[in-house]
Amino acid sequence: MADEEAQPAPEGPTDIIETDYEVGQDNIQPQIGPFGLDIHNPVFVISGLTIVAFVFITLALPDHAGALFSWLRSAVTSNFDWFFMLAGNIFVLATIGILVSPLGKVRIGGPEATPDFGYAGWFSMLFAAGMGIGLMFYGVSEPLGHFGAAVAEDAGTPESWAPLGGAPGNVQEAWRLSMAATIYHWALHPWAIYAIVALSLALFSFNKGLPLSMRSIFYPIFGERVWGWTGHVIDTLAVFATLFGLATSLGLGAEQANAGLEYLFGVPEGDASKVLLVVGITAIALLSVVAGLDKGVKRLSEINMALALVLFFFIVAVGPTLSIFAGFFKNLVSYLEYLPALANPFGRTDTNFSQGWTSFYWAWWISWSPFVGMFIARVSRGRTVREFLIAVLLVPSLVSVLWMTAFGGTAINQLVNLGYEAAANAPLELQLFRTLEILPLAQITSFVGIVLVIVFFVTSSDSGSLVIDTITAGGKTNAPVSQRVFWAIFEGMVAIALLLGGGLAALQAASVSTGLPFAIVLLLGCWGLIKGLMSEPR
Repeated sequence: MADEEAQPAPEGPTDIIETDYEVGQDNIQPQIGPFGLDIHNPVFVISGLTIVAFVFITLALPDHAGALFSWLRSAVTSNFDWFFMLAGNIFVLATIGILVSPLGKVRIGGPEATPDFGYAGWFSMLFAAGMGIGLMFYGVSEPLGHFGAAVAEDAGTPESWAPLGGAPGNVQEAWRLSMAATIYHWALHPWAIYAIVALSLALFSFNKGLPLSMRSIFYPIFGERVWGWTGHVIDTLAVFATLFGLATSLGLGAEQANAGLEYLFGVPEGDASKVLLVVGITAIALLSVVAGLDKGVKRLSEINMALALVLFFFIVAVGPTLSIFAGFFKNLVSYLEYLPALANPFGRTDTNFSQGWTSFYWAWWISWSPFVGMFIARVSRGRTVREFLIAVLLVPSLVSVLWMTAFGGTAINQLVNLGYEAAANAPLELQLFRTLEILPLAQITSFVGIVLVIVFFVTSSDSGSLVIDTITAGGKTNAPVSQRVFWAIFEGMVAIALLLGGGLAALQAASVSTGLPFAIVLLLGCWGLIKGLMSEPR
């Protein structure tokens, strides 16, 4: 539409946004096509057909797909670990810089905007979308795994998975190091990645009047080209990153739910059970999709946060209570102490840790960022940039420290002080249930854990389909429900294909392979965000 006559830009301080009004309207107004789908935007056709082909080929050739995924994960993390780590550091510095600068006074939606949601609902939705299944899956297994590697006699050797060379034979130092490494993966860095995307989308949509789509972030850089193939490529990469990042989380959730059901009720653990779980939970997610944002995602997120708080306070009450409270502050100090070394992207000798853990995590968070970022943007209108960054960057980081201290600290305490080795020796997906096993009401709390995984699964699938639908419809927030149903179904299909085509290695390969190109996109988007904020009244 570049040959059409441009219309005046919206009134207000939007000097860097001189957008074609008619282009913007085409992106915002629904255009219903066959089967009730809005397919005028080529992003939908390209990404939809590619995902259908991916599912078909992976299910038809699972052995070949498994070998390819295994090679891909290793190749990306071993060759680009420095890039992922450097990018993560840039995102943290950028968000902190904006937080403490005068740019923090900008209000999302304009000076007169008011919040759409109260703090309780807002926190619940952003946290459930951002970390849910990951905290359930890794809350016990990661601190316990790092501790075992750090305290082992072979820590520091090339074969070791210990962070920073570990602390062989030194139980207390290995404990501190393991918690610091875990918090490093779940605190500032991932939430900074989410915050960059969420703030960018909110600013350019609510303040500049552009469509709620990844391409809008790059208007200050590419101008009108974002409405052409430059923008189509950006949005298509965002769809792939989001879908495969979600599939990784859904696959992990299916593995943990299956392990819990086998542990509690004897449900056979295997591919058939995992597939049935994905199908069943996707069906529940479809009901939430049809119900909409306020009735579906918001209500489920609040239920999930309530259950998570119940389980958290139970662990604090019946576990090593004093150790947990003291550990929270000790772990924060340890995190800050070890952070420079953990975040150093160059000259690493702990390559198994930096490549196998950190690189995978950063790629996973980056691939999740369009999903989490767009979802947070949609529910954050009316907040100042400073309020937004405090809520999105600092509050969830502190909650993650609390969660990891309670669950990971309890598991390490059981191993060190009680000699209980069942959790440490169990598979990753079963370690949470083994940790709960020797606490009171183990059957009940394990069941609550399974419910949490399932509901996190549902909220991720629901809000993920909402986000992908918005991207593929050109930024519309009112695209046809049938289109959202399509994406919810294919999120489940991709998770099934990856589970059958290589399991955990395939899930991780999907994240890192899509996270790599999208990391480049996000680094460029940081500059677009700063330019956009500088043009706003403060």
